[in-house]
Amino acid sequence: MGKASKATKKFASSGQLKKTIEARRKHQQVRKRIQSKKTVKGKQKAVEVPDDEDVEDEEEEEISTSKKRKMTVDDFLGAGFMNGSDDEEDQVEADGADSDNDMDDDEDDIDDGASFADVDDLDDDEGQNHLLELSKLAETDPEFYKYLQENDKELLDFDASKMDGPEDEDMEDAADIADTQRRPPLTNGIIRKWQKGLLEHRSLRALRKLLIAFRAAVHMNDEDQVLAWSIDSSSVYNKLVSTTLMYTPIVLEHHVPFKKLPNGKFKSPTQTKKLKALQKLILSYFHNTIQLLSQVTDSEMMQLAITESAKIIPYVVSSRKTVKVYLKKCLELWSADADDSTRIAAFLAVRKLASATDVSIMDNVLKGTYLTLVRSSKSTSAYTLPAINLMKNSASEIFSLDHTASYQLAFGYIRQLAIHLRNSMKIKTKEAYKQVYNWQYVHSLDFWCLVLARACDAETEKQNGGQASELKPLIYPVVQISLGAIKLISSSRSYPFHLHIIRSLLHLIRHTHTYIPISPYILPILTTTLAAPSLKSSTLRPLDFEVQIRAPQQYLKTRVYAEGLIDEASFLLAEWLASTAVQGQIAFPEVVIPIVVILKRSLKSARTGSTAGKDLALLKTLIERVEESSKWVESRRKNLRIAPAQQDNVATWQKELQSKVDESPLARYVKVQRKAREKRQKLVEKARKGEDEILESE
Repeated sequence: MGKASKATKKFASSGQLKKTIEARRKHQQVRKRIQSKKTVKGKQKAVEVPDDEDVEDEEEEEISTSKKRKMTVDDFLGAGFMNGSDDEEDQVEADGADSDNDMDDDEDDIDDGASFADVDDLDDDEGQNHLLELSKLAETDPEFYKYLQENDKELLDFDASKMDGPEDEDMEDAADIADTQRRPPLTNGIIRKWQKGLLEHRSLRALRKLLIAFRAAVHMNDEDQVLAWSIDSSSVYNKLVSTTLMYTPIVLEHHVPFKKLPNGKFKSPTQTKKLKALQKLILSYFHNTIQLLSQVTDSEMMQLAITESAKIIPYVVSSRKTVKVYLKKCLELWSADADDSTRIAAFLAVRKLASATDVSIMDNVLKGTYLTLVRSSKSTSAYTLPAINLMKNSASEIFSLDHTASYQLAFGYIRQLAIHLRNSMKIKTKEAYKQVYNWQYVHSLDFWCLVLARACDAETEKQNGGQASELKPLIYPVVQISLGAIKLISSSRSYPFHLHIIRSLLHLIRHTHTYIPISPYILPILTTTLAAPSLKSSTLRPLDFEVQIRAPQQYLKTRVYAEGLIDEASFLLAEWLASTAVQGQIAFPEVVIPIVVILKRSLKSARTGSTAGKDLALLKTLIERVEESSKWVESRRKNLRIAPAQQDNVATWQKELQSKVDESPLARYVKVQRKAREKRQKLVEKARKGEDEILESE
């Protein structure tokens, strides 16, 4: 083949070649569709379809505008220098294919007019059987029925014998093949006709046309897209988007239903001829929905898009690329600075992905969830803490779905925390300490305590017949890492970090009833603070220990900081002593003896001053309640006669005691203190938001 001329290269680089090829293919597809429809309807009149040679001659006359062009479109397509590029493109596509032979899910490669044409052949007059289903719609799907009553009540009154007329079909077919330069405008009337076909007959033809219009709405601002409709009204746009999002899952579930398993997971629909024909249509719609999530700013529309797209997940789990893109987008919305309802909707979509029977999808969900949480918790303040807590609680639920799959990832990530701690203990430099004393480390430990508390809950184990969770062996390494992090730095400036770790361990103790010796790490905070001489007066506001892991320099050796430490540490000590794992033990009176002795000794050597009286009174009250609870346990075990070898009798007595722990004096004291702290926290939160600038004095 000879060398291409400059005119030929200029013609190829101008972009006209691609448009000409697309126009030719589209025209051929439309002619074939029209001919097949007329043949099915039994029309006897022959349809004259121009030969390929005639079409090529016409296009050749349109393209060749000057004598300088020595090569026609057909000659250009047959040129040898194009074969190499085609082979390279084929090779790239083959290399990019998934190992499981997944279908190509790139929506840009899907021709709206041609690739979905075979969907119309599946539409086999099923509308006659939907009258009974529509009468039961109020029971089966009351939310969707209510939506129809409020927005499209006329769709509930229909005649099943009436179908779309030929004039409407011709008009909509013309819209499908319209050129981008002359696109017809989309109206509410056209959408209403599609809605009627979807609702009455579950029409796949109407669904195809609706999704083509939906694609036009999503890509209306993209210049390089060939679209079928023009949308000039915001009301039409909103109606089109909401209709597509709400109707598509219903039609798909009718034609290709999927199976829900008893364990809460779902099984993808079996591969049938109908599903195979709908696969590209579903993937195109799903990618367009993901694109829509990046464009929409309205909160309600975004929640609708997330909620309805989650219902399509069973049909797209076979495409790994689509699942990864959707998971990434949902995690982005879950961690974004948005309202809680949107973030919860994104979390529910991620949870739906985790409900797939494919283990690899579950691994990707768990890994992506944890890494997103760690990245989002790098900086913590009073304004970001509620969002981080929401992420930790929701992520712990996902890790509790499959304990076996969660164990592998949890073991690896907990080991990483242990490695950071070991390096900090060996190197002992300022930079090494920062690997542990940061918000990401604190939130990571707190997160794993939440996961283990949820998965290894004592009440849940009782309901499961005493069967322990696969994650229970991880409690010991998490506790060891937490206690090691507390011992890393023992200065008073690091006490807020210690209190954060202790709170996480207390949560683990309450739910798993595991005994963890925390008192040796709380008592030093109380004793050193009480023994501190000559504290400075300050006008600083009380330090919020919830959002601090390191006390600012100006708070050191101040009365306001000391008072906050004593209040926080004494409450945590009372919570630990009142927990079932401690107070519910037969040896509780002996356990509290060294604690009471140390506290009384610290009170004798404590500082004196105008503000010291409040701290001393708080600790004296705590000591009194501890002694009363000790006597309460002693009175219950006084008449117990057991030998050291009779461990079964001891376990039976402890179970009886644990069921009555809430009646002890210490438990009642902790309950009152917790309510007072919650009330004070609510007042601080209102003051922060500006709702109530004056805090009530207690």
